[in-house]
Amino acid sequence: MAAEMVLSHRVPHKVLSEADLEEVAQRKPPAKRGCLRKTRCSASTAKSLLFRFLPFLHWLPRYPVKDWLLGDIASGFSVGIMHLPQGLAYALLAGLPPVTGLYSSFYPVFLYFFFGTSRHNSMEVLVLTLDSLPTPCLSPGPFAVISVMIGSLTDSLMPSEKFLESVNINGTNITMVNEEKRDATRVELVATITILTGIFQVALGLLQFGFVVTYLSDPLVRGYTTAASVHVLVSQLKNVFGVSLNEHSGPLSLFMTFIEICQKLPGTNVGTLVTAIIAMVAIFIVKELNHKFAAKLPMPIPIELVTIIISTGISYGVNLNAKFGISVVGNIPSGLKPPVVPNVSYFGQVAGNAFAIAVVGYAICISLGKIFALKHGYKVDSNQELIALGLCNFLGGFFQCFAISCSMSRSLVQESTGGNSQVAGVIASLVILVTILKIGELFRDLPKAILAAIIIVNLKGMFKQFNDLCVLWKSNRVDLMVWIVTFVATLMLNLDIGLGASVVFGLLTVIFRTQLPHYSILGRIADTDVYRDVAEYQMAQEVPGVKIFCSSSTLYFANVELYAEALKKKSGINVDRLIEKKKKALKKLKKQQKKAEKEKAKRQKVLPHCRRPLWTPSLPQHAEDRVNGPGVAVIELSRAEDSAPPEPTLRTLGLPQPGFHAIILDFSPVNFVDTVSIKILKNIFRDFREIEVDVFVASCPVPVLTQLEQGNFFSSAITKHCFFPSVHDAVIHISRERHQASVSTQPRC
Repeated sequence: MAAEMVLSHRVPHKVLSEADLEEVAQRKPPAKRGCLRKTRCSASTAKSLLFRFLPFLHWLPRYPVKDWLLGDIASGFSVGIMHLPQGLAYALLAGLPPVTGLYSSFYPVFLYFFFGTSRHNSMEVLVLTLDSLPTPCLSPGPFAVISVMIGSLTDSLMPSEKFLESVNINGTNITMVNEEKRDATRVELVATITILTGIFQVALGLLQFGFVVTYLSDPLVRGYTTAASVHVLVSQLKNVFGVSLNEHSGPLSLFMTFIEICQKLPGTNVGTLVTAIIAMVAIFIVKELNHKFAAKLPMPIPIELVTIIISTGISYGVNLNAKFGISVVGNIPSGLKPPVVPNVSYFGQVAGNAFAIAVVGYAICISLGKIFALKHGYKVDSNQELIALGLCNFLGGFFQCFAISCSMSRSLVQESTGGNSQVAGVIASLVILVTILKIGELFRDLPKAILAAIIIVNLKGMFKQFNDLCVLWKSNRVDLMVWIVTFVATLMLNLDIGLGASVVFGLLTVIFRTQLPHYSILGRIADTDVYRDVAEYQMAQEVPGVKIFCSSSTLYFANVELYAEALKKKSGINVDRLIEKKKKALKKLKKQQKKAEKEKAKRQKVLPHCRRPLWTPSLPQHAEDRVNGPGVAVIELSRAEDSAPPEPTLRTLGLPQPGFHAIILDFSPVNFVDTVSIKILKNIFRDFREIEVDVFVASCPVPVLTQLEQGNFFSSAITKHCFFPSVHDAVIHISRERHQASVSTQPRC
């Protein structure tokens, strides 16, 4: 088999090192990258920027009215009647008056029409046809996870205990919560949070920081939203059982709330519980029917809206609040309110929470956008989507909206009911506008238990994410660990701190995996130029006298020392021990040489007459013996001094020699190096040359080569002639050099 591995020299193959390749291919000098790109001010640049930030200008003039308008109207009406109950419910979840949910379902949805990209994110000038027109499927608006994040913040910063007032009723002083004052203060706080969230999102989008969402891996997002769903569920149990609770915030607040609910179960309002159960069963059954007969139904049955209308009518007719103590929504003011300037004094308190809401909201939105983009074959501009979402939040905050994201359920309805563009979003916002202006006040007798039932049933999709545990157990245990840690951290530390802890843990798993990569020795597959791990491929055989080492990770300060240790271990010899033995042998040899020099100096003093002038003519052997006598050895030694002594080798020193003469480092997985890794690489070259093993580097990317140049890696001892474009080129070069050396050392006849 070893004979098969010897590379044949019959087929000519021009081997180029990186130094030769730079000369032949004429490598360009590295380009200097500036922080700011020069932008030329012109009409075309202004037009491109305008189309970028207002994408509707690009596609709206080419909108095919006859083909798409009816579908958009039907879709917009369907989504609009979904917004109505969900807006009311999610406002309750955020601890705000119900009307703010209607505002949040109107303003951001309407603004997204102007700024959202969906399919229409390209800056190129396109000739739009029926197939190339934008088909946005995203439906922005209130979202459960964002609402519960805001709710936890309002509970912690503006708890009801701050608004307790003593009221005299029939001569008795009773301490009550001033709900009107509390709600007004909370609305002001949440509007400030929403504006700050929008500022963060717009800033990140303008700075092209849309990639920050990549630090939220899919297992992290799914684990986080699942834990947030548990928070949502627990927060709505008080409305299901009809009990009043203290407001808990901070770490372990979820468990304290749940314990308090269990303690107050004996005081459950039976009427509230029955109302919630009937509503949940009805909504669940009809939603399942909608899913089962989706292909046959022209549009899903709006069971949430039907439930709200019926329950409001029953509550008004029977007077459930007075007779059974069932809590109702209360007054819903009609009409729109003028914009209000935010209270900037809250900025310092809520900046961290606003940033977390900005990142989570964008992550959910862009995740849904990518799902629909993949399904319909278009691309989503992540930075413009971030700007669009930020502008919706920023402008909506002035009109008492709370932060929004995109909803999977509404987006699916918009897609399935024939929605073709963001015109459907405009229609949906108009439905909400009519509700705010004329219909909203009719829902003042709506039981809160109905809204809680709507919220809980809509959590079904998120609770299905528990199935991820089985899938990740089979596919990737590290991702499973990220999912579980994110879930547990979010449950225990609350939504804001839990998100930060989850991101840190996710990044640590990446660092951990780069520190423990897979190290392998590569072998050549016979009759090919393919090299694979000899431990995994039976037909991969090591090249005689050559070790080819590969790591599955890049090299940087955290793992480069482990890389060097693994290389020495995989080589099969104790490099450090052999170097130590060589140093001891050289030290011993040096002592012997010094001792020999002293003895020679003594002989020169004793026999000075034995030294012959260099100009003395040569004599016959017998005459030379008579003159020089015993001084011949000294003369021979003095002649040896004229030429440099040979360099000691492991063989001459009597030390064991490695079973290979060259090492090739496969750099194909390396994408960057730092100063620490450059220093360790120099040590690797030095150590292996100490034991008479040549080191070569193969498949080094050009950017890494540039970093090595900038880090002063190359010198007279390490040149680019040690670098080769591929492993096979390095192997051929080593084989040819070895062959030429063996030919030159053969004795001539």
